[in-house]
Amino acid sequence: MDEETYLLLVVYLLVINLVGFMSMAIDKRRARRRQWRIPESTLLIIAFIGGAFGSFLGMQILRHKTKHLKFLLLIPLALIIHILIGLRFV
Repeated sequence: MDEETYLLLVVYLLVINLVGFMSMAIDKRRARRRQWRIPESTLLIIAFIGGAFGSFLGMQILRHKTKHLKFLLLIPLALIIHILIGLRFV
């Protein structure tokens, strides 16, 4: 992988993980205010397209979606998949 591609990948991962964390924060805030929520499918898609670490941090730090089995299984699974893919390129 050339340097430019590597830099773009790093920037993408930073941004998508920030999006993952912020989407959990926004959804938590909206839940407390009984407002329109971010669909669960959207939160999971964000995790699987690279934002698993940010989503996982959002779950743990904000205590959001921690009682939902779907999130307890799929967010860590996405994180493990991303780690394994990352190790392949190291």
